[in-house]
Amino acid sequence: MVTTTSESSSSPPAPSRRRRRTGDEPPWIGFSDEQLLEMRFCDLGLSIRNSDLEDYVRDLYAEMAAQNLVFRPHFWLSDEWFTPDGVAGVAIPFYLAHPRLMKLEERMMLEVEGGTRDWCMRILRHEVGHAIDNAYRLHRLKSWRQVFGKASVPYPEYYMPKPFSKRYVLHLDSWYAQSHPVEDFAETFAVWLTPGFDWRTRYKGWPALKKLEYVDALMKQVGGQQPKLRRRTQVDHIRHLRTTLKEHYDEKRARYGTDYPDFYDRDLRRLFTDAPDHAGNELAVRFLRRNRRELRKLVARWTGEYQYRIDQVLGEMTRRCRELKLRVARGEDQTRMEAAILLTVQTMNYLHSGYHQIAL
Repeated sequence: MVTTTSESSSSPPAPSRRRRRTGDEPPWIGFSDEQLLEMRFCDLGLSIRNSDLEDYVRDLYAEMAAQNLVFRPHFWLSDEWFTPDGVAGVAIPFYLAHPRLMKLEERMMLEVEGGTRDWCMRILRHEVGHAIDNAYRLHRLKSWRQVFGKASVPYPEYYMPKPFSKRYVLHLDSWYAQSHPVEDFAETFAVWLTPGFDWRTRYKGWPALKKLEYVDALMKQVGGQQPKLRRRTQVDHIRHLRTTLKEHYDEKRARYGTDYPDFYDRDLRRLFTDAPDHAGNELAVRFLRRNRRELRKLVARWTGEYQYRIDQVLGEMTRRCRELKLRVARGEDQTRMEAAILLTVQTMNYLHSGYHQIAL
């Protein structure tokens, strides 16, 4: 996820730096993935306390205090990231509460969204933008609507980003501010909140600067006031979720898998070959399987797309190469680079086709 500087690597997450007291480790820590997938959310016994998330929340509160904001959102664990409408708090995905679950998330989804401190803090700032909007009902202000648009506009299932637009800030990947006025505000707030970031210089000359200046003025106006909404509602807390992890991942993988633009045989034949004089060369299928992880990670960095979706595209490429009985025609390095380029083109075609799905 590359247009921003946010983390998108799927390398295995570092173990928690926080020391757990003896006896604090859950009984399932030694389970195989298959055994762990049979566990229900409500039986995991997870908590934000005594995890790295506790440190991240403390750091976030310090960032808000540095901006003279009296509001403090509440946090709880659920099955994914979200801030419910009308709630001044944020749900954090369960897997971030324990390294063992982060490893399972990586196996199932090929990456761990929020799996590093920097990446997690970026998402937290974004979600706090939603929470503070809810807490003060900011989207009801006429000035808010004039800057960001109507929050009542229906959320699209898909959106078409404009990568070179300067009307929006760049914070999370996939040009997320462009998906909806509420997301535009949350992204702008997150950029504004980021400590040590000189947003005035970074966005000088951009129309997005006016949005940042508006948020700056708005936070000075409401920052010292107690929020209008104080209920500490916790929607879909994991202690109430009786679905199993297997059921969760079956649904999640189906949601992030999608139909992609067709692969043209012409493009694949340009990359590989079916010429008789190359009959002794390595099969393209084997080449792609050998390089699958590297190609997937590389294209994720270039495009900002979820690795799971890229893997679906790569799987289709592999399937078609098998059907066409294609073989490698050039050297290893050149073929790998050209395969990455083709995979990137197909992924970007997907991004720009008007079928870019909202994730958060």
